[in-house]
Amino acid sequence: MNHEFQLTDFLPTTKKELEIRGWDELDVVFFTGDAYIDHPAFGAAVIGRMLEAEGLKVAIVPQPNWRDDLRDFKKMGRPRLFFAVSGGNMDSMVNHYTANKRLRSDDAYSPDGKPNMRPDYATITYCNIIKKLFPDVPLLIGGIEASLRRFTHYDYWSNKLMPSILVDSKADFLVYGNGEKPLREIVNRFRKGQTFNEMTDIPQTSFLSKELPQTEWHDITLVSHETCLTDKKLYASNFKHIEEESNRFEADRLLQKTANRWVVVNPPYSPLSESELDASFDLPYTRVPHPKYKGKTIPAYEMIKFSVNMHRGCFGGCAFCTISAHQGKHIVSRSKDSIMNEVKKVTEMPDFKGYISDLGGPSANMYGLKGIDLEICKKCKKPSCIHPKVCFNLDTDHSKLIDIYRSVDKLPGVKKSFVGSGIRYDLLLSDTKSEEANKSHAEYIRELITNHVSGRLKIAPEHTSDNVLKLMRKPSFEYFAKFKAQFERINREAGLNQQLIPYFISSHPGCKNEDMADLAVLTKKLDFKLEQIQDFTPTPMTLATEIYYSGYHPYTLEPIFTAKSKEEKLEQRKFFFWYKQEYKQQIIKDLQKMKRPDLQSKLFSR
Repeated sequence: MNHEFQLTDFLPTTKKELEIRGWDELDVVFFTGDAYIDHPAFGAAVIGRMLEAEGLKVAIVPQPNWRDDLRDFKKMGRPRLFFAVSGGNMDSMVNHYTANKRLRSDDAYSPDGKPNMRPDYATITYCNIIKKLFPDVPLLIGGIEASLRRFTHYDYWSNKLMPSILVDSKADFLVYGNGEKPLREIVNRFRKGQTFNEMTDIPQTSFLSKELPQTEWHDITLVSHETCLTDKKLYASNFKHIEEESNRFEADRLLQKTANRWVVVNPPYSPLSESELDASFDLPYTRVPHPKYKGKTIPAYEMIKFSVNMHRGCFGGCAFCTISAHQGKHIVSRSKDSIMNEVKKVTEMPDFKGYISDLGGPSANMYGLKGIDLEICKKCKKPSCIHPKVCFNLDTDHSKLIDIYRSVDKLPGVKKSFVGSGIRYDLLLSDTKSEEANKSHAEYIRELITNHVSGRLKIAPEHTSDNVLKLMRKPSFEYFAKFKAQFERINREAGLNQQLIPYFISSHPGCKNEDMADLAVLTKKLDFKLEQIQDFTPTPMTLATEIYYSGYHPYTLEPIFTAKSKEEKLEQRKFFFWYKQEYKQQIIKDLQKMKRPDLQSKLFSR
């Protein structure tokens, strides 16, 4: 902990800290499921600092105890404007349980990684307590958990459909996605004397209403919650609209009847501008955990403390990923000055040893990329700009990114900067009509491999089967083979001995045992013994989850097979470990059942 920081450099978390500031009343009290780390990578800090910049008195109550006499919920008293709740940087159920629904033994967002510092369904639990204690105080929810559960959604852990989180949480208002724009407008409206009930026309917000408020927006009515409970195919059909409207420049309002009320989800704001994103990153963060955690280690913070996030958004549109559902597909990049200033702050940290651990973002190499003709983007409904192939209207020139890497490496105090975020290699291996862009792709690959890999480069082909990859919205495995060849050639030329570490997923919708057997054969041929692997985990508001639950593809309504039982999942998973003696006989038996002696000889003949 940097000894130069005072308690007053952080947002207050206790009554004592309010007294130090001489505050006897707060405007907003914000409850979060994470430890309070005053750093732009943690949502609670971003929103707290942003509200502070609006002139409000804000307190953060991190990881309140929900099992005792509830003193944590009462200690800050009644705020003047509203209570705010976020489950934390992750959905609390993903945070708590593995893909096999086993309880995790640690929590990266808690001091010393301690588990059980937040409840299951944290947003709902916190809100129910607040509503009991302060029934008449307005209550606002946001963050990843609220964002991804704003409609009727499948909850893997209870194995059932749940209504919009607004219903079970009893919250008055929901902000989805990145909260800066909607929250500024909400504060503005409160100043004018409006209540949440009157704020029916703010973009990127959601609420329950008996009557449908009149607005300028065009409406799309989704299949009702009650119909979803009885018809899986109709439930699946909702997702096409939900995904398309989450990513459009000029989207429609979405309505869903739930019991006798409407869930109203207003369309998103247009993406932030560069200067608006800079302003968010330039707020007066201390960049360290609150002093209350002195002597304790918070794993999620340790992972990012010497890294810098350069942009928001991801246009990959992967079927199993929630990034675009929360941040949108349009890339918003920070200015070079803003990034360089943050790197300078990192170099001044007392325990910095000269290595920037990640110059990245949701996808490391999407910085500065956007549509060539924005008018075309405004009409586009596609969830991905690079699947099934890279869009003709996407400017994929990596020159700005290369310039930032090189400028960071020249800064005093920086010995080396690494790229730890995922790379989209299909972007780099796709030829465009622009010679400059194509040249920049080759230059980027060489710059990355020779200067920014810390011994191992992690990338995510996810699978080898074209059918499965198509459902995942990922590129053909041939791209991975091409990238691997370039990686090895550049390493040889530069005299480097670096490893490529591929990530793979088993039991994804559409994946059968035969696909896993092919994966084993192809990865063996490329000399891999896989270690970075995972079972598909259904998380709310992803295409893959809707297929997993309903059995239908939301865009085509065709039936799709998914491995669901524990046995089916283990059958697929064992193919990752063909090289382990304990799996050999089982795999041989499976291949005989499939009548695939060809695969057996490729895997096990000497």
